[in-house]
Amino acid sequence: MVFKIVVIGASLGGFTALKEILGNLPKSLKSPIVVAQHRHRESYSTLSEFLQKHTSLQVREVEDKDEIVPGYVYLAPADYHLLVECGFFALSTDEPISYARPSIDVLFESAADIYGEQVIGVILTGANEDGVQGLKAIKSRLGMAIVQDPTTAECSVMPKAAINAVAVDWILSPKEIGQKIVYLCN
Repeated sequence: MVFKIVVIGASLGGFTALKEILGNLPKSLKSPIVVAQHRHRESYSTLSEFLQKHTSLQVREVEDKDEIVPGYVYLAPADYHLLVECGFFALSTDEPISYARPSIDVLFESAADIYGEQVIGVILTGANEDGVQGLKAIKSRLGMAIVQDPTTAECSVMPKAAINAVAVDWILSPKEIGQKIVYLCN
C-alpha cells in the first residue's frame, strides 16, 4: 500500500505533539503531511516558523490552489478551512464547524473523498470532538486511522472521542506516531 497523503488534526496542546512528530520525519518522506491545527484567527505565520525549527521537511501555510507535493508539511491557514482536491488544495471561509475554522473534519473528509484508502488520518490532543467525523470518513474508505495515546495528550478529550467512535488502527505516543508514518510512507 502506498499512502499518498497524511492528514493531522490537532487542537489544545497540538504544538508540542506536532513538534515531536515532525521531528521524527526524514526529509525523504514520500508523502506530504497536511495539518489542521486549531488556533486563533490572528496567529498568522507563527506556527509555521515554530514548526520549521523542528523538522527537516519544508513547512508552509497553504495558499489557495497550491499543488500537493511530497516533502512538505502544509498548514491550514488561520481562519480558513483547508480542503484537499485532486492534486492541489482549496481554501474556504465557510462557517466554522464545531466552532473551528480550520475544521479537522473538513480536511479529513475532503482527503478521504479524493485519496480513499491511500490516506492516513491522525488525531492529536485537543479539547473538543472535531476530527471524529473526518476520521470515520477515512476509515469508511479503508484508509488508516492513528490517534494519540490520551495519556500522552495535554488534553485527552479529542483523542478519547476518536477512540470511542472509530475503529482506529493504532493508539500511539507522538514519537511513535512519527515512526509509524515513516514506516507506512517510505
